[in-house]
Amino acid sequence: MKLKSHSSTKKRVKITGSGKFRFRKSATQHLLSQKTKRQKKLHRGGKPTTARNDYTIRKLLPYS
Repeated sequence: MKLKSHSSTKKRVKITGSGKFRFRKSATQHLLSQKTKRQKKLHRGGKPTTARNDYTIRKLLPYS
């Protein structure tokens, strides 16, 4: 029997070419005029997940 992937996790987490997980940091959508260039630049690439979160994400996305 096939396992289902967790839908909200699919939308929030991206898998890199080497198999690591990245997610977008918060505070990147609106009210950007008040934020400094540095703040906006640091949010660009997303953020890698921690080892504990990797374990959880692998359970939620079984075929990743």
